[in-house]
Amino acid sequence: MRTSTVRRVGMAVAVAAALTSVGACGGSDDGSTSKAKGKDASSGSGVVKTDAIAALLDVQKKTGAASSAKVEGTMTVGSAMSMKQSGALDWSDGVSGSMEITYTGGAMADTMKKAGGNGTMQARYFKDGYAADMGEAMAQQTGGKRWISYSYEDLAELGGASGAAMKDQMQNTTPDQGVKSLLASGDVKEVGKEQVRGVDTTHYSGTVDVAELTAKTSKLDADQLAALKKQLNDAGITTETVDIWVDENDLLVKKSERGQMKTGELNTTMFYSDYGTKVSVERPSAAETIGFKELLQQQQGATAGAS
Repeated sequence: MRTSTVRRVGMAVAVAAALTSVGACGGSDDGSTSKAKGKDASSGSGVVKTDAIAALLDVQKKTGAASSAKVEGTMTVGSAMSMKQSGALDWSDGVSGSMEITYTGGAMADTMKKAGGNGTMQARYFKDGYAADMGEAMAQQTGGKRWISYSYEDLAELGGASGAAMKDQMQNTTPDQGVKSLLASGDVKEVGKEQVRGVDTTHYSGTVDVAELTAKTSKLDADQLAALKKQLNDAGITTETVDIWVDENDLLVKKSERGQMKTGELNTTMFYSDYGTKVSVERPSAAETIGFKELLQQQQGATAGAS
């Protein structure tokens, strides 16, 4: 397999990061609500206040029930990549939809240029996995197959503990997850009234311990959690600041997450609009699609043949 094809395997994996940026670290309803209600409404700054909790519970409920929305935003992951994305997602039965993703900087953008791409690709998300359009250069090397498809099970196998965590995250990533994260943080507060793209909103903010929240809300076993915590520590990821802006209808309008890594800043900003929009997504044709495992097997076979 040519080097450029190998690069494209890595790029397709990175597409997963685009969807995980749409929602914050997942939180269960039970875990977030029970912790929030245990806080003292009269406590000072940095502690959850009852009025903020009541408001956010309404936001979580109404945003979750809205089922679909148009989404756009940006993401930076240290020196690895920066991207912008736009599309629409439906979360009425799992997560489905499509996003156009453009890598604007970092090592990922450089890799795409070296592989003959223009930095932009389409990703389609389904209940059981996703597919990434890697472009015509990819098709020329794989007999016309320009799409790489991934099942979430493949993703879990690929990345060990981090892969299992990403599988869990991607299957449960919806806009209301950012709200759940704030409810679970124990540090949420109302910042004030602000306008976001011409919409009157209320701004809430809090700090999330990433490893702690994942341990409470994911389905990872003890060994996976221990391995994931080590990976987070090695990467320098400890906490994230989560901010959300909600409109008068208790719908999420904007979400941002900020944190530090050893390789730089982790920063995502997402905007949500047109709740209830119809989302239609089709799987790429079999003639244009190659499975991730099949592509890996071809790569391994080419490597063995060359040795």
